[in-house]
Amino acid sequence: MAMLINQTQTLVSDIYDYYLWTLTLSDIRTKGWLLVDSPLPTLVYTLMYLLIVWAGPRLMKNRSPYKLTGLMVPYNLAMAFLNGYICVQLFTAATRLKYSYVCQPCRANQNPDEIQIAKAVWWYYFSKLLEFCDTFFFILRKKNNQLTFLHVYHHSTMFTLWWIGVKWVPSGSTFLPAMVNSFIHVLMYSYYGLSAMGPAVTKYLWWKKYLTILQLIQFTTALVMGINGIRTGCDFPLWMHYALVIYMTSFIILFGNFYIKAYVAEVKRRTPKREINGNALSNGYHAKIH
Repeated sequence: MAMLINQTQTLVSDIYDYYLWTLTLSDIRTKGWLLVDSPLPTLVYTLMYLLIVWAGPRLMKNRSPYKLTGLMVPYNLAMAFLNGYICVQLFTAATRLKYSYVCQPCRANQNPDEIQIAKAVWWYYFSKLLEFCDTFFFILRKKNNQLTFLHVYHHSTMFTLWWIGVKWVPSGSTFLPAMVNSFIHVLMYSYYGLSAMGPAVTKYLWWKKYLTILQLIQFTTALVMGINGIRTGCDFPLWMHYALVIYMTSFIILFGNFYIKAYVAEVKRRTPKREINGNALSNGYHAKIH
């Protein structure tokens, strides 16, 4: 028993020493920024989020759903504006710095454009905390069918992983996934904000399906970028490339599964199929059965 306790203490001490060593590699430019110095705030907020995901539906079980229209419209439009700001800040600074879209090393210098990118990446990280509200709105509106594993996994892991990005690599190739995802979120939150206005507006919103397609393209591109970085020896932290490949693979599987269920399988389920005098009628087209 004493040996087990000693081994555990040694393991904990080694892990803590390793953590202290990694801190010496962190980017000095983001030192002192809100939520950045310690992982504890990010971990606490993430655990609180998961607790609310678990407890929220139970607390709402015998309550009437809230409409929240007056809150959801400004929230979604504000999130669209914030993501637009992040996207523009990243694009303009990266353009002036002539950043590579294939492999861009992270240089910890005080160039104003580099600082602009670091600040935009921090705002991107912070936006992932704000996005927890997406889940809370589902709970309060009793849209429990939307509290899928994909949704919770996406929201909880993005906030944690982007803390790592801000802490160690707030510029360089980090800018590209943040910029592209922010652009897609402009479209996504614009859609949510408009759809919250009711059926009079919703009937004109035909592009939800294409948001998922854009996300899948984004994840696939990021996956290729990570694989290429490993293959070519890109001067960017190797562990980040491997993390990107693993994370994007999980997203492609989960979002791909969602797309198939939401659009492909649903279309097949709703397509009328019946045989009339030896002919198959499907979706208005006739095909002769041999």
